[in-house]
Amino acid sequence: MSTGSRDVATTRAWVVARAAPAAEHPLRLVERPLPGTGPNGMLVEVTACGVCRTDLHVAEGDLPTHLPACTPGHEIVGTVLRTGSAVAGFRPGDRVGAAWLARTCGACRYCRAGRENLCPHSRYTGWDIHGGYARQTVVDSRFAYRLPSGSSDAQLAPLLCAGIIGYRALERAELPPGGRLGIYGFGASAHLTAQLALARGATVHAFTRAEEARRLALELGAASAGGAYDSPPEPLDSAILFAPVGDLVPVALAALDRGGTLAIAGIHLTDVPGLDYQRHLFRERTLRSVTANTRADGRAFLAEVGAHPPAVHVQPYAMSRADEALADLAADRVTGAAVLLAD
Repeated sequence: MSTGSRDVATTRAWVVARAAPAAEHPLRLVERPLPGTGPNGMLVEVTACGVCRTDLHVAEGDLPTHLPACTPGHEIVGTVLRTGSAVAGFRPGDRVGAAWLARTCGACRYCRAGRENLCPHSRYTGWDIHGGYARQTVVDSRFAYRLPSGSSDAQLAPLLCAGIIGYRALERAELPPGGRLGIYGFGASAHLTAQLALARGATVHAFTRAEEARRLALELGAASAGGAYDSPPEPLDSAILFAPVGDLVPVALAALDRGGTLAIAGIHLTDVPGLDYQRHLFRERTLRSVTANTRADGRAFLAEVGAHPPAVHVQPYAMSRADEALADLAADRVTGAAVLLAD
C-alpha cells in the first residue's frame, strides 16, 4: 500500500526544546508535523522505543541536535501503517525496527567498501531526523530491520542500538576464543554484550559504580563484578568501555594483558587523561574507537540473538513519561534498559 504525501499530518511527540541537564526536563511534549514518507519511507506507529544514553547526550547538549526541536529515540519498534511507492519487503501491519543509522550516501569510498558507518554524509535517527519518542514516525525502509519472533516489543527495542553497538564493540575488541573480557560500565548495552560474549565462551569481568548493576552482571554469569576503578582478578585479553568516562581509559588499558585491545563504544567521552606509554600502551596493547554500525552488523546481531535470545532486563515507562526516563538514566536509577511504551 502506497501513500505518497497522504500521511498522518501531525503526531504527538517529545522534542528537545533546549539543551539542559536531564533533571531540568529539557524535553517538551508537542504536536509536530510528520514528514511525508517519500518513495522509500514508511509511516510507523511506535509501540516501543528504547531510551539510550545517546538520547541523554542529545538532550543535555553534549551532542547538539542537527535538527531544530528534534525528537530523540533510535531504538524503535513499531507497526507499519503506510509505505512509499518504492518500498519493497515491508507492508502495512508488519512489525519493524529502526536504529541509529538512518541514511548513508551509498556512493562514497566508505559505503562502497562496506564501511558505511564511516560515511561522511550519514544521517542518524533522533539526531539528524526525528526519532521514536512519538506516536508515529517515518522510517527509511532501506535502513529498517525485520525483527526476531518470540520477543515482546519492549524486549526488542534495546537490541536496536544497545545490542547492535555492543555487537560491533565486541567485534572491534577482537576477543579471542575463550578469552577474558572486561566490561566497564554495565547499562543497557553492556548487559546485552556480556551475554553475547558468554554465549561465545568468554569469561566476563564487569566494572561499574552501581551496586544493582554489579548484581545483575553476576546474575547473568559474569565471573566477577567490581567497582569502576577496580583491578580485574586476572589480566584481560580485551575490554570494552561503555561508560562515557575518559578517566577509565588508562584504567582499562592497564588491565589488559600483552596484545590486548580496548574498544570505546560510546559516541561521547569525557577528556582522556595523559597515558603512560610503558604502562598503558607498550607490549602491543591497542586502543580503538567504535563509530555507529553498518546494516550488516545489525542483521548479523539480530540473527545471532534470534538463535540465542538474551535476557533483556527492561525498565518500562509510558511514552508520556519520557522526560522522567531520561532523568532516571542520568541519575543511574535504571538497571538494564529503559524502554518507552505507547500509551
